[in-house]
Amino acid sequence: MTKLEPQEQQEAWLRAVELAGGKVPTGRIVKDVVQRIMERTQAPNTYQVSEVCQILAKDNPELRGKGGCWGIVSQVNEFSCTVKTWNGEYTVGLQHLKSYNYLPAECEQMQVICDRISRVYSSSLEESVQKFLESLGRLKRSYLTGLEEKLLSVLELEIKV
Repeated sequence: MTKLEPQEQQEAWLRAVELAGGKVPTGRIVKDVVQRIMERTQAPNTYQVSEVCQILAKDNPELRGKGGCWGIVSQVNEFSCTVKTWNGEYTVGLQHLKSYNYLPAECEQMQVICDRISRVYSSSLEESVQKFLESLGRLKRSYLTGLEEKLLSVLELEIKV
């Protein structure tokens, strides 16, 4: 709540108490109310479906472990985007996204890479294989090197995707 102006802090607390049925609100309720108030003052969402973005996890514990990962915008909301990563979909506030400004062809390449990693990845894989796939999910380029491509192809054959 400290990110809000004093008047907004009071508004947020009263709204959170109201949402909690007149009781002391949970931290989650307060956080959601504060987020909504902060979003009202933000610029409009300019992201587009299929755009590739980097996830910025700073100050958002829900994105822990996703910082630096890339995601592909699958839904554009008013103050957030739903992004698909190699291991799931996440709704991410605009302040936690940064566009890579890829060309449409590069975005298509990233979609193919994302789909391939998603089909292969599983928590039952050996740790070293999981780490390799996770590292592909953090690439800061829109292509795989020759060796990365070969390794991913071997995994696809081995796992029979």
